[in-house]
Amino acid sequence: MLSKPVKIVVDRPLGSRHPKHENIVYPINYGYVEGFFAADGEEQDVYILGVDVPVREFVGRVIAIIHRKNDVEDKWVAAPERMTFSIDEIRKLVDFQEKYFDSQIILL
Repeated sequence: MLSKPVKIVVDRPLGSRHPKHENIVYPINYGYVEGFFAADGEEQDVYILGVDVPVREFVGRVIAIIHRKNDVEDKWVAAPERMTFSIDEIRKLVDFQEKYFDSQIILL
């Protein structure tokens, strides 16, 4: 699954607010992989990097996994083909939400 392009449904486009925590504004697109379920029983969440406009769908490669040590679910990180990000770049881009968790970023 992770080596192939993944289609992501974006339910929180860049610039939108978190549905439960209005102080969290998404500086990147964020969505899920339809039909692929994570440990929390919900569809797998994905941060989308390298896309600077709000989108409703995205097809790209999963480049990293954010393993949350103090939560039941991991997050995926996707980017357009042939685009890469370092661990530090990923951490900086997802910190708006991941700062609340003890996590490890694993590059694929």
